[in-house]
Amino acid sequence: MNTFGQFFKVSIFGESHGPAIGVVLDGVPENIPLCEEDFDADIARRAPGALGTTARKEADRPKILSGVYEGYTTGAPLTIIFWNSNVRSEDYDQFLDTPRPGHADFVASVKYNFANDPRGGGHFSGRLTLPIVAAGVVAKKMLNAEYANAEGGKEKLDIKVEARLVEIGGEPDSSRWDELLHKTAEEGDSLGGIVECTVTGLGVGVGDPFWDSLESCLSHAMFAIPGIRGIEFGDGFAASRMKGSEHNDPFGPEGPVKNGSGGINGGLSNGAPIVFRVAVKPTSSIARPQKTWNFEKKKEVTLQVKGRHDVCFALRTPVIVEAMAAIVINDLL
Repeated sequence: MNTFGQFFKVSIFGESHGPAIGVVLDGVPENIPLCEEDFDADIARRAPGALGTTARKEADRPKILSGVYEGYTTGAPLTIIFWNSNVRSEDYDQFLDTPRPGHADFVASVKYNFANDPRGGGHFSGRLTLPIVAAGVVAKKMLNAEYANAEGGKEKLDIKVEARLVEIGGEPDSSRWDELLHKTAEEGDSLGGIVECTVTGLGVGVGDPFWDSLESCLSHAMFAIPGIRGIEFGDGFAASRMKGSEHNDPFGPEGPVKNGSGGINGGLSNGAPIVFRVAVKPTSSIARPQKTWNFEKKKEVTLQVKGRHDVCFALRTPVIVEAMAAIVINDLL
């Protein structure tokens, strides 16, 4: 399915080389100020152009089709689209019979009986994260909006979601990343990375055990991002090598005084910052020759992937992680 959420619903549509991609948001409250310029900063964070990112450049100008009137949300479904223009579909002709290692070419063709759009990865492309980023802009506004409370007054939320890249190719020292990216690009290869996300101001008790625990919902959304290979909260996998006395979070008068749990106990937020990290795989499309299978000729062949691809798409992932986290938290709230 292409829809996530029960109360704040996010539906994405389109293909990488189709005429447009977009998102429909249902559950956006009325009277939140919103204009197309509000999306600029986050779209720029996802955009290519920096060292290690793809040469494909799109205008990525959002067009609001519904749900906004005179600069404010109306409470009706909010629809945002982005037109595709800078496409080179001929780069993908060779993958009809010769699927790329690490991509959805093979599984998508089998599942949809070759009816899927293969150009640029179609609906499986990382380009579909652009409407997710747009949804995140709205979701983050909702996390800082003013709402009526049970007493008839008004209450302003102050929940912040911030993500950053903390590691590339196993290297945590950012001063060495440019050299690593240059070297890997010259080798025709790619790199992965780790993104850390922190949510502050959430308060206590957000989440719905058992199946909709805060970790479960965040993990569900994070794994919807193409190329995510793992997630950990707080101490994460390191907790398995600790003793209980090392991992447990003692409570003080204002809540936990350390944060080995990543701000979650029993699937519910405990008042401490939510802290989690996601592992981003290295880009599957690399310039180096790779072995794969040609299904038309029924033999192994060497594949040289053409096109414009990121050396490390983790560089563009933090804003996507932020968006997904904000979407989840709005749905649970």
